[in-house]
Amino acid sequence: MVARQLEEQIAGRFPVGQRLRVLDVGMGQGTQALRLARAGHQVTGLERDEKMIAAARTALAGEPEGIRARMRIVEGDGQDTGVHFLPGSFDVVLCHGVLMYVEEPDALLAGLARMLAPGGLLSLLVRNGDALALRPGLSGDWAGALSAFGTTAYRNRLGLDVRADRLADLTATLAGIGAPLHTWYGVRVFTDTAADGQEPPADLDTLLAAEERAGRTDPYRTVAALLHLCGVRG
Repeated sequence: MVARQLEEQIAGRFPVGQRLRVLDVGMGQGTQALRLARAGHQVTGLERDEKMIAAARTALAGEPEGIRARMRIVEGDGQDTGVHFLPGSFDVVLCHGVLMYVEEPDALLAGLARMLAPGGLLSLLVRNGDALALRPGLSGDWAGALSAFGTTAYRNRLGLDVRADRLADLTATLAGIGAPLHTWYGVRVFTDTAADGQEPPADLDTLLAAEERAGRTDPYRTVAALLHLCGVRG
């Protein structure tokens, strides 16, 4: 879903065929970064976890030479973008699945906005702080559902204590750092309780169509497990 949504935003903002400069902050094993490099863009992946870097390098090594030439991997922390890159160096900055691990994200977000050229796209994927009670509630964990109200703290599937973000708070933050919210989507509206590693259903295309429709439709997107926010640098 995130890949589809990102493609939609890129297609609507940049000329067809333009080779974009992309920064993927907290790239993990490089799934999104590789996909964008395959699409012809010049991609930089920033990651601090050595295991994730190794996985990304292994995946990159299996790509054709032209794709390998379009992607580089930088070891570093997302909060230190100013150390590695000049302001305005990128057309698109991704920060997917990172903010939940950052206790005070405002400085990180401001740094990401500075990396964008005018008109550049900032793509954030965050845990929805307005819907934390849904996963335990739908799983029959009533105590967990009750404890999720009025907080942005939660324990993720890795067993780590992390935090979620609220749409209203991030909207205000993005406006304040010069990359106001352009549009947003819900992600995992219907499938958040699916088990990790579960085989995809036979009617996967229908499921994805339902998720895509819900992710852009109120009130469904407001209770999605994740929010995909797209800001644009003024």
